[in-house]
Amino acid sequence: MKMITPQLRWVLFLLLSIAGIFNAMDRPIIAILKPDMAADFGWTDQDFGNLAFVTQMAAAVSFLFTGWLVDRLGLLRGTIVGIVTWSLAAISHGWATTTSLVVAARVGLGATEAIQTPLVIKTLAVLFPPNKRSLAFGIGGAVSGLGSISLPFVIPILAAWIGWRGALVFGGVAGLFILVIWLWAVRGTSLEPSVDEAAAPSADQPPEYAAILTDRRTWAIVIAKAISDSTFWMMAFWLPDFYRKTYELTAQELAVPLAMASMGAALGGLTSGWISTRLLESGWSVNRTRKTVMLVSALMVLPLPLVLHIESFWAVAVLVGVVLAGHQSFSLSIFSVITDIVPRAKVGRVTAFGAFSGNVGGALIQVVTGAVLTAQLGFGPLFIFGAMSYLVALSWLHLMLPRLRRYE
Repeated sequence: MKMITPQLRWVLFLLLSIAGIFNAMDRPIIAILKPDMAADFGWTDQDFGNLAFVTQMAAAVSFLFTGWLVDRLGLLRGTIVGIVTWSLAAISHGWATTTSLVVAARVGLGATEAIQTPLVIKTLAVLFPPNKRSLAFGIGGAVSGLGSISLPFVIPILAAWIGWRGALVFGGVAGLFILVIWLWAVRGTSLEPSVDEAAAPSADQPPEYAAILTDRRTWAIVIAKAISDSTFWMMAFWLPDFYRKTYELTAQELAVPLAMASMGAALGGLTSGWISTRLLESGWSVNRTRKTVMLVSALMVLPLPLVLHIESFWAVAVLVGVVLAGHQSFSLSIFSVITDIVPRAKVGRVTAFGAFSGNVGGALIQVVTGAVLTAQLGFGPLFIFGAMSYLVALSWLHLMLPRLRRYE
């Protein structure tokens, strides 16, 4: 068996990041093409919020099992299972001709795409040394972000050519194609040591999932994720609607502002990963590095309500990009904290439980957003909540873990 070289670890991680583009493709498709789907099925804002809620809750429940699954399967089998299942779920949208079938397809997609997050974090924990993980995560996020930047341009073209169902089928087929390349790249190598380590009982790693629930570190992470991720999921599903209602943009005209938002997120993740790595290598402690980066990130989100008062559309688009850069930087830091302070054999489960909480927060905000907009209250209350959520999440993390220490 060949050893995993530094070059190969980057190839494997970047391929997984590219697969993540197609994993996440369903969200912008649904958000951008909401008017087309609403016309097909007669949906209101509340109906759309309920659909987003179902998707997020399916992902949330699935996260309770995907982390355990990744820890047990390891990278090789976990990657195969993950990409195959979420690709098939995306392809199933091709037969969604009624609201009930759309809901069923969304539940399947939400449940299967949940394996991506613990799989990425497990890959980081196994393949990369501690001081390189933030940079790797930032680069992977930038790759995914570049894909997201292109989606607002590509999706209307795909929809015009093969319809919104066909666009989702395309994403599923592309995911399977990336898996074939990943398997070719990993041929002849062994990822089994990580599987054996994850499966072997020890004093540090009880075999049952419940072991992480008694750990203070787990609750510090999952509550912070629930609070902060709710803002991200609100933006992910409703930002196109905000632009459409405020500036009366068409699907084609949405491409540039949505691309700017994705670019902001990509740059935020990449910059945060690079800065965190440099700070750690210069001698800063894990505690000082992570919390400083998270504080700056939270402050970047604070101006979000100003988008309701700025007259210039392009200034609003830039500010939204800054806000999403702050989110991506904050999210990267939380995942980096997991790889810092959690035993490697538990990383998948803690990551998945954190993602579960984030998706529950994201699911609840969908229903709230639909209700607020249906009541004609506008985006103001939602954006005020979003502006404060990251500072609240950081305060909770600091309260629970006043000093972060790297697990040795």
